[in-house]
Amino acid sequence: MDISAKLTLNSEVTRHVLVAFLRAEIKRFGFQKAVLGLSGGVDSALSCFLAAEALGPQNVLALLMPYRTSAAESTEHALQLVKLTGVATQSVDITPMVEPYLAQHPQMSDVRRGNVMARTRMIVLYDHSSQWNGLAVGTSNKTELLLGYGTLFGDMASAVNPLGDLYKTQVRQMARAVGVPEAIVQKAPSADLWAGQTDEGELGFTYADVDKLLYCLVDERYSPEEAIAEGFDPQFVAVVTRKLRQAQFKRVPPIIAKVSRRDVGHDFLYPRDWGT
Repeated sequence: MDISAKLTLNSEVTRHVLVAFLRAEIKRFGFQKAVLGLSGGVDSALSCFLAAEALGPQNVLALLMPYRTSAAESTEHALQLVKLTGVATQSVDITPMVEPYLAQHPQMSDVRRGNVMARTRMIVLYDHSSQWNGLAVGTSNKTELLLGYGTLFGDMASAVNPLGDLYKTQVRQMARAVGVPEAIVQKAPSADLWAGQTDEGELGFTYADVDKLLYCLVDERYSPEEAIAEGFDPQFVAVVTRKLRQAQFKRVPPIIAKVSRRDVGHDFLYPRDWGT
């Protein structure tokens, strides 16, 4: 099976679908505006371009939320994206919010520190969404969601997510299609949570490799044994399969104990239950 070909999208059709999705879902909930965090990376760049096209740039607020160790390049790229899309923007330095808590826990690991920063950014984003009267647009892609590579109630939080069914390699394809600068598309993916941090360095494998495996396991419903027979390394399959299983709790709303005829989970899918 030519997996690379399977992962290649019809960019024009996909762009139309994603723009229509954002416009319809945001307006379905009674909103006209959107708010998103703009990091200078390819994921948030694509979300920003799509939101601006769906709602008009005047109805999109892009928040820059640097920390004192954030790379200067991240801010430069974010400002470049603001200029290209024409969206409204504000910058909020999260350092004064984060430092007092980190100071109380000097032995905190990099992962814990990163989680604190990610959740602090969501405090800022959701506060501004209230002020702006706009819904939070997500920037997590399918690869990250499947692997659990994100902070629950942090960068994974959103009201609507146009990227959640795009693998990272597909995000790059769509970013090129909508006009994201190549320097942003090509740079090493990083949450920029500490100096030198990269996604692939933390994960231990490349997005290009894992996207192919995930496509087999998820989209084609291969068993691990079938994926190995396809040519994937057994240890790689075992690591990714374990991550898939362990991250399931991040991909679903909190599980509710059912004691009534209709709980507010699967039983009650408002607003679609009400035809809105």
